[in-house]
Amino acid sequence: MGKSDQQKPDLRSLVPEERRQRIARLVEETGSVKVAALEEEFGVSPMTARRDLLALERSGRIQRTHGGAVLPGFAGYEDSFRRRMEENVAAKERLARAALGLVEAGETVFIDSSTTAYFAAREIFGAGMRVTLLTNSVPVMDLFSSDKSPNTNLVGMGGTLRRLTLSFVGPHAARTVGAHFADKAFISVKGVTADGHLTDPDPLEAEVKRAMIERSERPILLVDGGKFEKRGLSVIAHVSEVSFALIADGAEDASKMLADAGVEARSV
Repeated sequence: MGKSDQQKPDLRSLVPEERRQRIARLVEETGSVKVAALEEEFGVSPMTARRDLLALERSGRIQRTHGGAVLPGFAGYEDSFRRRMEENVAAKERLARAALGLVEAGETVFIDSSTTAYFAAREIFGAGMRVTLLTNSVPVMDLFSSDKSPNTNLVGMGGTLRRLTLSFVGPHAARTVGAHFADKAFISVKGVTADGHLTDPDPLEAEVKRAMIERSERPILLVDGGKFEKRGLSVIAHVSEVSFALIADGAEDASKMLADAGVEARSV
């Protein structure tokens, strides 16, 4: 009998409180769960799974959605950082390489909490450039602590940790961003509306990204064409406030909208 076969009976025999603790940890680690997945994982009925989610919501540990649950305070359509790291990898790598080509030695650069900007930071570290990165992204901080790039400096923006995005947000993070100036900022977003508004699912994330745009000489938008078909809950800024855009797999309509807003764009 394999290890997985031995573990399954244990999960199915958990008392409700133990099962709910495991469910809460799953949500914290992945950002969301589905009722169907809980049925399979714990061997419970849909009604039992929903009762567990209701109990966890009442205790403030999760927020129920249609068919599952997410971390409290987050929109149900916002995926975790870990999950987004696995999406559109080829496009993010092209954007990152193009972003590296825009960075000059001696510059300071804001890196936001997006996975796309993380890929850009990884390229910068790998190139060993003499730059200073300023970020609220914990994965970028981790990358810096484990990377052997003596020429690259990093300033971390503290604040309240969002487990879903692995980023620091809130008033302290925004004030820390506001206390610095940068030559460039690499920003990505949940979506761009038809009238040109950059959006994010969370208002606290939007606040930090907005501050980075305001405090950089040249804010640079990193997006794939699919971002122009989505939108988040919170407005970050109008696209006209960025200086340049790199687009992977960009649609012709997206390039026209950017041009109409006075934003130079390049497809990668």
